[in-house]
Amino acid sequence: MPHIDIKCFPRDLNDEQKAALAEDIAQVIIRHFDSKDSSVSVALNQVQPEDWKAQVWDTEIGPKMDELIKKPGYSM
Repeated sequence: MPHIDIKCFPRDLNDEQKAALAEDIAQVIIRHFDSKDSSVSVALNQVQPEDWKAQVWDTEIGPKMDELIKKPGYSM
């Protein structure tokens, strides 16, 4: 049951673009995890730049740096 939670700065994506993004990501997950499409869910959470450090970096990136399979090329 893979669930992908994308956090990003706000983007002006319409519903069609969001659906295409979710489909592309789902296909990668299906291929690598040998999952069914019905098992994959994708969330898109847009975070304001001024909130990124407190909401994302300080809770999900910085403290878990050793666990990340792809590390960011920036630090805070």
